[in-house]
Amino acid sequence: MCGIIGYLGDKKVSEVLLKGLKALEYRGYDSAGVAIANADTVTRLRAPGKLVNLEKIVSEIKPLGRMGIGHTRWATHGKATEENAHPHSSENIYLVHNGIIENYYELKSSLKEEGFTFTSETDSELIAHLYCKFMNGGVSVNERSKSKCSDFLEATLKVKSMLKGAFAVLAIDKNQPDVMIGFKHGPPLLLARSKTSDEYFFASDALALIEDADEVHYLNDGEIAVVESKKIDLLNEKLEFIKPTWTKLSWNPEQVSKHGYEHFMLKEIYEQPIAFKNAISPHITDQQKIRIDPSSGLNSDILKDVSRLFIVACGTSYYAALYAKYAIEKYSGIPVEVDIASEFRYREPCLPKDSLLMVLSQSGETADTLAALRLAKDLDVKTISLCNSKASTIDRESDYKLYMNSGPEIGVASTKAFTSSLGVLSVLALFLAKTVGRLDEKTEEGFITSLLSLPSKMEAALAYDTYFEKASKSFRNFKGYLYMGRGSHYPIALEGALKMKELAYKHAEGYAAGEMKHGPLALIDEDMLIFMLCPSDFLYEKTLSNLEEAKARGGYIVSVGTADDEKLKEVSDQYLSLPEADELTTPMLEVLPVQLLAYHVSKAMGHDVDQPRNLAKSVTVE
Repeated sequence: MCGIIGYLGDKKVSEVLLKGLKALEYRGYDSAGVAIANADTVTRLRAPGKLVNLEKIVSEIKPLGRMGIGHTRWATHGKATEENAHPHSSENIYLVHNGIIENYYELKSSLKEEGFTFTSETDSELIAHLYCKFMNGGVSVNERSKSKCSDFLEATLKVKSMLKGAFAVLAIDKNQPDVMIGFKHGPPLLLARSKTSDEYFFASDALALIEDADEVHYLNDGEIAVVESKKIDLLNEKLEFIKPTWTKLSWNPEQVSKHGYEHFMLKEIYEQPIAFKNAISPHITDQQKIRIDPSSGLNSDILKDVSRLFIVACGTSYYAALYAKYAIEKYSGIPVEVDIASEFRYREPCLPKDSLLMVLSQSGETADTLAALRLAKDLDVKTISLCNSKASTIDRESDYKLYMNSGPEIGVASTKAFTSSLGVLSVLALFLAKTVGRLDEKTEEGFITSLLSLPSKMEAALAYDTYFEKASKSFRNFKGYLYMGRGSHYPIALEGALKMKELAYKHAEGYAAGEMKHGPLALIDEDMLIFMLCPSDFLYEKTLSNLEEAKARGGYIVSVGTADDEKLKEVSDQYLSLPEADELTTPMLEVLPVQLLAYHVSKAMGHDVDQPRNLAKSVTVE
């Protein structure tokens, strides 16, 4: 959730750190800070609130040095104050930390008994005190005169062994102004270098480095990286020295600029046609046949004997998984179970040996989803991942690998990664159908035509941007929003409600339309906006009937249908027409209006669209 940046080199350290923290703002934060080492001094500057507050302090102090660490914090222990902001320190040690220390109270109580004084409410400060303890021979504060200083790396090993929970830590020692040490268990931490000069970086996300670094090594759990001037030492969990596995950065600065859009989210909404095309293209041959990209490792021989598919994800990715259940079961007949990752790992799931477990995560670092993946591997069940970030932890640890290919997604509320996920999952559904002999050549040809034509239909749907911008001035006044749909449109209704909650902080519910009589009807009055997904499919008449029930109870109806639908127009206060599409691809078109509605209501209410309150882009701890 939080952001880490570290730098050792000849550039102006404060500029490198602040630029990195700026790139990490999208992850969400409530305070920020830096610590810059120069000779035998360290300048620590911290500020609550937005990064601009820290930038102002840095511009006034103008700290000098060749090495520094920086952090954007999202509060877990303690409020957003300067005292709770990172970096934390204890005597000569300064460090930043992402994650949660589960044995926090036990360690803090022990350190207090030994004479250590805590100045913050965080769990992170105790790591600095542990360092201080072990750098002084492991003795208490009151016995310091009897001790000799221990090595920085030796102290790191002892500190690491004491911590339980999820953590990524980057530390510096005032007495060693050219040494930086990083280690992790859970949250991401990567080491990077520049080919053009002797520069080394640490970061929690490659986006912080794309202007400066060329190659990255993604630390595995248990690894420790020690960076000195012109030297890198990397130790594995067995404390053996190993060589970094360098991966070339695949994203560039051009991809993470707004290109004139007011918000990253709006830019990413408009990028969905090309993102969708990039997502499905590797899975369609030059001969216009469905296949799974061979680089994934998946093929018909692996899939033909699968008895059941389990799909596990969180948030928006979970709703994409629900869409996959409808598509895969309909076209292939293979049973699919979909679970929220945070529930799956604790319910002792029964996973047959001939099943497959698939996990979805834009970041590839979602803590609960990663835990589900590891659980399946412990049970000797094969795993598939669908990620947007190549070389992320989930991507590295899965047996078979699929990619969203969306490019960087900066807005906290996912947009193009969701649409790309739907594209890849639709192709997987068709490939499974083909594998089990339920997809003939003519039908396959029709689906491919439908998939390839979808980006141009998305362009047409984006025309509703202007409509929602105007309508948002009145739509923002509703007390609640009820999104409904049936079949594969139900997951899109859930996603629409989530977007309204995330961005506009409004009460919103997503419901299967057939469930209206089982509770939601009680909510409907003239202050409730009903957003109904009602395309022309085999459930059209039933969905229309549900819509009429909502209308009869005074709800304000906004409906989304196919082409020029007079019935829907008659029963709706506002009717939005989408281009004709088949049952497989229509839900992907419906995504755009639900995103635009939430975006414009949020904007009309004056909220921060790209960084909604209390939310982070990547949830790397429970």
